[in-house]
Amino acid sequence: MSVFEDRPPRPSFRIYARAAIGASVIVLATAAAVATGLLLEIKKDVHIFVGHQAPIPGIKGVLPDVPTGQPQTILVLGSDRRFVDIKQKNPARSDTIMLIRLDPSKGATGVMSIPRDLKAPIPGHGDGEKINQAFSYGGPALMVKTIRQLLHIPIHHVVTVNFGGFARAVNRLGCVYVDVDRRYYHSNQGLAPSQQYSEINLPAGYQKLCGQDALSYVRYRHGDSDFVRSSRQQDFLRQAKEQFGLGTLFGDRAELLDIFGRYTQTDIRSTNATLKLLKLAYRSAKNPVQQIHFRAEDANSDGVDYLVASPEQIQRSVSDFVAVRKAPAPAPTAATTTAKAAKPKRIKKATLANVPGLAATPQSVEDDAIKLQLKGLGFPAYWPHKSLARGSWTRGPADGSEIVPRAYTIKDRSGKRYRAYRLVAWAGSFGEYYGVQGTNWLAAPILDNPDAERRMAGRTYQLYFDGRHLRLVAWKRSNAVYWVSNTLSEALSNLQMLGIARSLGRVGS
Repeated sequence: MSVFEDRPPRPSFRIYARAAIGASVIVLATAAAVATGLLLEIKKDVHIFVGHQAPIPGIKGVLPDVPTGQPQTILVLGSDRRFVDIKQKNPARSDTIMLIRLDPSKGATGVMSIPRDLKAPIPGHGDGEKINQAFSYGGPALMVKTIRQLLHIPIHHVVTVNFGGFARAVNRLGCVYVDVDRRYYHSNQGLAPSQQYSEINLPAGYQKLCGQDALSYVRYRHGDSDFVRSSRQQDFLRQAKEQFGLGTLFGDRAELLDIFGRYTQTDIRSTNATLKLLKLAYRSAKNPVQQIHFRAEDANSDGVDYLVASPEQIQRSVSDFVAVRKAPAPAPTAATTTAKAAKPKRIKKATLANVPGLAATPQSVEDDAIKLQLKGLGFPAYWPHKSLARGSWTRGPADGSEIVPRAYTIKDRSGKRYRAYRLVAWAGSFGEYYGVQGTNWLAAPILDNPDAERRMAGRTYQLYFDGRHLRLVAWKRSNAVYWVSNTLSEALSNLQMLGIARSLGRVGS
């Protein structure tokens, strides 16, 4: 397969909600600090985690045993229970359902989110329910049985996570720099209790997200689809994992284990079992996180919207998840060259001259870039002469929300200030946004470890892949760096990403 082919298409305990992404960050981040030579040191602190854990009701006998060191699948669950649900004593539902595959031999850690609105048979409750209802009916134990029956794969461990712990863990780890694709906004002012969600007012652009902002970002779900929301959570996990160093994590392991122990429930009930899982997680943590797309389609039954997946779609999704492997580095052809190559190979201008789906960008986008330039960026603003023919640079989807270009200041971890700007475009599908970022922060963490390089129009571009699909294309000048970000679900093809990046031109030229 060519690297340029597209891929297939508050709490149930106390008053906080659970979020799978929180567990993912803490599990993988803590595991990354556990080298074999440090296990005896870690063992001193594992009791902190085990001592805080409350047992998961009914889970005994549901999960199969697995030999130490063998590949394991972890089910991470979260809940969307809101304040109104607590007040009215409504049952909790699983807001996020995420599977993590730990298999060091594959070269990648597979992460697959199962849509909460997926129509699936629930043991003892018929076959016409949304899968998140399993959590309401029987908690984690019934959810394990439901997913196992649906996917026909073993689940070895289950984790339920509390949102309060997620915010604390993010802050403890020093916050996370995130490439925010668009503005996220929701206010409960004037809304009925049934319409109230977590409030958020987060602008677009690369920025540091701490506790509550990070929490609101990964929780957001009423302005996009299940697929986009899952992609956003997985993208947050990937960016977080890439930023946490061994020294920081190991030095703070006791506090992280304390947070994880207080704000999660797991099936693991002993220090020895915890150490075994941490050792496997450590061996897997050195591998990149790879998002696995769960194939499903929209459907409606008796006036209720669902997602449905055929047996063939389920089989393909499971196959991708179980057989996850690190994508091979792009071959040094006319299309791309590896980052390790001595000299990036050029590509003929005609190759990207007429990329399917791209068209001339409206002149208004350059006008916006000029306005940003006049706000004192301190470096040249560039704008894309080519962009998707569909979508818009001024308005979002059905709600008609206005897209506003942004110039702002960002600080690194030492507090040094840098200027930045973001141009945002709607990609034409609900919840799908891509954009162009510029900043004079040349060492922004997002630019670490490119997968390949590409020579185009006299510039050398760094390419960042998720599997075989481009998620980011970056280009550096002496005083600034620019990049094109794909949508969260990577809706733009590789050629479209390259075509847009190649078209970047300085305002006024």
